[in-house]
Amino acid sequence: MLNEAYAIMIARDWNVPASGAGFVTRFEVDREFVARYPVRQAGGRDILELWVPADELPEFNRHIVGKIEVVHSFRPDSTDTA
Repeated sequence: MLNEAYAIMIARDWNVPASGAGFVTRFEVDREFVARYPVRQAGGRDILELWVPADELPEFNRHIVGKIEVVHSFRPDSTDTA
């Protein structure tokens, strides 16, 4: 997801009921590398996703720059705890 509000909605409204918890992370990826992947609109105007094939995730992960931050976390019957 390329939009924090969309990521929050998925983590809170889908992941918590399905898995018991939901997390939103923030990280940067090397701009030149990530340009190979299409951005897709997955609904509304602001619902954007970067489509990375599952078999390319190890290579994608090697191009993460810096730290991965947990910026929001959700559990049943709780508010954002990050």
